[in-house]
Amino acid sequence: MTLEVIVLAAGKGTRMHSALPKVLHELAGRALLDHVLDTAAALEPVRTHVICGHGAAAVREHRGQAGDINWVEQAKQLGTGHAVSQALPHVQPESTVLVLYGDVPLIRTETLRALLGARVSDNLTLLTAKAINPTGYGRIVRDNAGAIRAVVEEPDATEAERQISEINTGFMAGTTEGLRSWLGKIDTANTQGEYYLTDVIGCAVHSGVEVVSVNCEDPFEIVGVNSRADLAKVERLFQSRQAESLMDAGLTLHDPARFDLRGQLAFEQDCVVDVNVVMTGTVNLGTRVSIGPNCQITDSEIGNGVEIRANSIVEGAKIADGCTVGPFARIRPGTTLAPGARVGNFVETKNASLGEDSKANHLAYVGDAQVGKRVNIGAGVITCNYDGANKHQTVIGDDAFIGSNSALVAPVTVGEGATVGAGSAVSRDVPSGQLALTRAEQKVRDGWQRPQKKKS
Repeated sequence: MTLEVIVLAAGKGTRMHSALPKVLHELAGRALLDHVLDTAAALEPVRTHVICGHGAAAVREHRGQAGDINWVEQAKQLGTGHAVSQALPHVQPESTVLVLYGDVPLIRTETLRALLGARVSDNLTLLTAKAINPTGYGRIVRDNAGAIRAVVEEPDATEAERQISEINTGFMAGTTEGLRSWLGKIDTANTQGEYYLTDVIGCAVHSGVEVVSVNCEDPFEIVGVNSRADLAKVERLFQSRQAESLMDAGLTLHDPARFDLRGQLAFEQDCVVDVNVVMTGTVNLGTRVSIGPNCQITDSEIGNGVEIRANSIVEGAKIADGCTVGPFARIRPGTTLAPGARVGNFVETKNASLGEDSKANHLAYVGDAQVGKRVNIGAGVITCNYDGANKHQTVIGDDAFIGSNSALVAPVTVGEGATVGAGSAVSRDVPSGQLALTRAEQKVRDGWQRPQKKKS
């Protein structure tokens, strides 16, 4: 049989207290729904059907023109059984149908493969779990021989049924025709007044179809998101899972509980990451990279032996071997640092290239600039790249020296080996090897006395 996936993603998420549909709230920098759809895609279904309702337009817009998704709108949210029934007309009759949830993002592909692997003939397979605290979950009711007879939702359960520790996770797989038949037999005679998907279990049993369970060993996989607190809990579970995987692969994390990866990280040997580091987008680290505490790295390539010191932000940058960044540096998109370059504390760069062994050690802004090799950029130097309407380039040749508290008014070129004296405002090109000074001549007034306050 071919596989088709139905993802339930129509809920409003009232307890989130948000205008954003629940499935679009982010886990590790990506929407909850994206995590679920990635897991589904790994199973290679012939088609995935997403049931959307509240905020349907926003959900569809978020995914863009994803041609592999069939969007099914549930105009009225009448329960999980009703939601699945809306998708079945779009599913091929001979398919195996796997039901997933857009707000349960930690489910593993391996677990779903095991669930599908238990499918034999026309049986119905359920993912169940043993819970220490089963509150809020439907209970698995078995007969004396251990066969599943029904799933009872907690509001409808008797006191004895509430003592059952085996719970229904909601994940199930069955045939198109079986689900279509059973869903046609369920009703809303329950405390919620909804069509429960779980009621199909009893219908399957009554029709003589075997219901088989697969136990979920990891209880974290089935944790759903219904509130901000749930989202925070799932975030930490997800980050813990990522941190363990990274450390198993050889990354040193000084405190894995204080590390967040919100994207993809590739790294070579002997990299060390201190506490409170956040990595976003796609980050690549070479060998022996050291990242200090409280840093944020986004969509960047970091070379071998690079040290990024505490409290630095690096975004959209390419940093070559042996560079030093920070502390308290901000490396903005378009920055490239050649081998051995140094960007120090309270230095900001943007759309700038620093040549080999060049340095801006403190309190400088270098934007829209091409800086050659072995250039020294003093404290308080800024490239004045914006005239209020357009950006302009500053070019600094090899071995130039830019004195402290100078302003380079672009477009301007400072030639190779040239020197800009401290406190200068340079608006014309400086020839190679020459000294440029624009500060006013210092004057000393003999006999001058500082004004004194009058005594009261």
